[in-house]
Amino acid sequence: MKPSTPQRDLIPFRTAVRTWFAISWQTFGGPAGQIAVMQRTLVDEKRWIGQGRFLHALNYCMLLPGPEAQQLAVYAGWLLNGWRGGLVAGSLFVLPGMLALLVLSAVYVAFGETTVVSAVFAGLAPAVLAIVVQAVLRVGRRALISPALVALAVGAFVALTMFAVPFPLVVLGAGAIGWLVHRYVPRWITTPTRREQSDGPAPLIPDDALHAERPSGRRALRILVLGLLAWSLPVVVVALLTGIGSVFTQQGLFFSGSALVTFGGAYAVLAYVAQRAVETYAWVTPGEMTRGLALAETTPGPLIMVVQFVAFLGAYRNPGDLDPWAAALLGALLTTWVTFVPSFLFIFLGAPYVERLRGNKSLSAALTGITAAVVGVIANLAVYFTTHTLFATSSSWTAGPLTLDVPDLATLQPAALGIAVLAALLLFVVRWSVLRTLGVCAVAGLALGLAGLL
Repeated sequence: MKPSTPQRDLIPFRTAVRTWFAISWQTFGGPAGQIAVMQRTLVDEKRWIGQGRFLHALNYCMLLPGPEAQQLAVYAGWLLNGWRGGLVAGSLFVLPGMLALLVLSAVYVAFGETTVVSAVFAGLAPAVLAIVVQAVLRVGRRALISPALVALAVGAFVALTMFAVPFPLVVLGAGAIGWLVHRYVPRWITTPTRREQSDGPAPLIPDDALHAERPSGRRALRILVLGLLAWSLPVVVVALLTGIGSVFTQQGLFFSGSALVTFGGAYAVLAYVAQRAVETYAWVTPGEMTRGLALAETTPGPLIMVVQFVAFLGAYRNPGDLDPWAAALLGALLTTWVTFVPSFLFIFLGAPYVERLRGNKSLSAALTGITAAVVGVIANLAVYFTTHTLFATSSSWTAGPLTLDVPDLATLQPAALGIAVLAALLLFVVRWSVLRTLGVCAVAGLALGLAGLL
């Protein structure tokens, strides 16, 4: 691949910034909606990138841990305007959701115990159940294309739900199984093939004029050093100033690790985050985890932004020597930083090697296994949220290696069940959008709360 003419000469940088700013405020509806917004703007309307090149970038982003839509924004920004284009596109993609969720987190902490606010959150939480079930079905239809992949999904669900196997081990195990099956019994697994795609509208900028860099060891080392330094330096500074055992250091390390295992999107990793944030660190309660997810659903940007809500509450409740509000802001911003900086590193480091990665059949098989396991992971998340949203209490039942979180059926909450059913009807029967469904469920929760039925 030959170096190309810098794209700032073809797409004025100011024009690109304005476009990415406009895109950033339309990124509702999860990764599918976010990718559709970029497709419509960059490919169909402005015709800056051809359809084939856009899908090429998207396929690479799907190989990586982290929010694929944000990574696609970084990649597209890099194609159009080089380094600064990627930095601006990726940053603006996150900024509106980060600011909105900061405000909503503060509102929750300040007014969450009032009748109105608690009723609205009580309406949002059950709606999340239907949204997660929808995610299971969508991913399942795409990923479970052979009996072996169905077995992998079921195995992942059983490992997480019944044996409390750590999420990272499930992901790694699924990848290893996918690779082994492809190598020794390839007929048991069907790896995704590149679909025949039309080029769509002819781009204004030819593919060979887009930004490109020749891969080299020196370039990779430079990016790796700078990226790791930017990623880790805030955590090191916080650890030195507040101590290894502070909530800020814990959050920085934990969410840095979770950023590396977010294969399959936010829903997949949320089961792992929820387990650790609730049971290990006690930063939030199970109910607050679902409320945070509902808030993230109503704001633009990647759904994984829910980790900012978790960090905000956790730091507010464990501020150390800081003012609780200052601690909450520090925890939220640090967590956002360590969650999204890796996306820039992955794209800038790996973009020149995209063609090599996409041609590797063994890698494709491993990722196919991971994608299948993600279905079971999301199903586990649905069970977790159901137990802690529809029932007031639950208990842990253990028999040898078997561990189950069993709800107390006598504590079923009829109002929550009714709102969950309403959300399911709106999503699956009426086919409303997620944002519209959440709005109706929030109003329903408010009405029930004011009527004293919650």
